[in-house]
Amino acid sequence: MEELNNLRKDIDVIDSEILKLLNQRAEIVLKVAETKRSQNLNYHIPERELEILNRLKAKNTGPFPNEILETIFKEIFCASLSLEQPNVRHVSYFGPAATFTHQAAIRHFGSTCKFIPMDNIGKVFRSVDLGEADYGVVPIENSNEGIVNYTLDMFLDSDLKIYSEIMLKISQNLLSKENDISKIKKIYSHPQPIAQCRLWLENNMLGVQIYEAASTAAAAALVQEETGTAAIASELAAKIYNLNFLERHIEDNKNNVTRFLVISKNSYGRTGSDKTSIMFSAKDIPGSLHEVLTPFKKSKLNLTRIESRPTKKKAWDYVFFVDVAGHIEDKKVRKAIADVEKRCIFLKVLGSYPLVDF
Repeated sequence: MEELNNLRKDIDVIDSEILKLLNQRAEIVLKVAETKRSQNLNYHIPERELEILNRLKAKNTGPFPNEILETIFKEIFCASLSLEQPNVRHVSYFGPAATFTHQAAIRHFGSTCKFIPMDNIGKVFRSVDLGEADYGVVPIENSNEGIVNYTLDMFLDSDLKIYSEIMLKISQNLLSKENDISKIKKIYSHPQPIAQCRLWLENNMLGVQIYEAASTAAAAALVQEETGTAAIASELAAKIYNLNFLERHIEDNKNNVTRFLVISKNSYGRTGSDKTSIMFSAKDIPGSLHEVLTPFKKSKLNLTRIESRPTKKKAWDYVFFVDVAGHIEDKKVRKAIADVEKRCIFLKVLGSYPLVDF
């Protein structure tokens, strides 16, 4: 017991030092804010945040993994920005609170922003377009389920830019007010996570009734009010609805990742490790797509993704979505896209943003 007490005293000393250093950092942040105000500069410079994160990750020797380190410092960035800028950033996202889109938004922006849930993807776009939110977060692709076509379709008629991307590992958990898994008689969740945990449920919850809910958040809310029940939901749902973890990571596929887009009226500056998303429509003749993409091949630019969607304006009329390595401010990328545009019926640059490794 004496050894444990001594270790706790060591932690207390370190915590006091962390507090002191955080406040020293905050004092410098306030001086930075004064300089920005006097020079009429933007308070939020995400390129600077990314530079700090990359430097810290390179120096990190553990035991904290870089993912946890990033979460900690994004909270510091968000808290610092709230000191600099009197108005809190507003971030809209698709879905009710405690969903994975909400979790992705918090991971990217930190928890001190004002998060606004929207019941469909179109409303997320409109909230940013109307200035009700500074940023929006929408799902674009899941490693199991594929592309979220509705998100792609929204870019056809929107002038908003892709500002960033977020990669989130989807991990499902069995949550309940109960502490004993043997007391569970009913399980609630959205059909998708139920399907993602099918094998685990068959092997571990045989005889327990499974009920569908409108969302994982709705399932967690039901379980909060009903004894003998559990929900399949996110870690964030456990926090928001004050539920216990009966089992963690019950998904059958441990490599399930969802990619989210951050949309904004603003563009992200060049970082040196970027990609650019474009959409275009090619002529409906044999070989037209090959001809359109030729400038990228000549410029030796890597295309990381190509998707096609019907325009819904004319039968067999398609629009293509392409991700190309590099930033629109890169001379080679800018020239290649200009050459591609000459070969298209139309072309729109959706945004350049930092490449996220996962």
